[in-house]
Amino acid sequence: MVEGKKSEHTENLGSHGGRASSWLAVTVMVAGFVVAGFGLVATSWTLIWVGAGLFVVGAVLALVFDIFTDVVIDAPRVGIRAEDHR
Repeated sequence: MVEGKKSEHTENLGSHGGRASSWLAVTVMVAGFVVAGFGLVATSWTLIWVGAGLFVVGAVLALVFDIFTDVVIDAPRVGIRAEDHR
């Protein structure tokens, strides 16, 4: 197997985990999605709107916490042939 070389202009910090605040925002959005989904199955408009509200709160938290800065962009790999890429 041929190892690719990483370019020197970017630095990989070695973690794709993200910050706890980012995970909090995502968890609130997922909880809102689940609550709204359960409200759809149970035909409860109250649960649907509570879930939608939770999702919006999570989205606002995501904007405030700037979760998109958690993205880790690996440096492009150079020198890998198509046959070696599996």
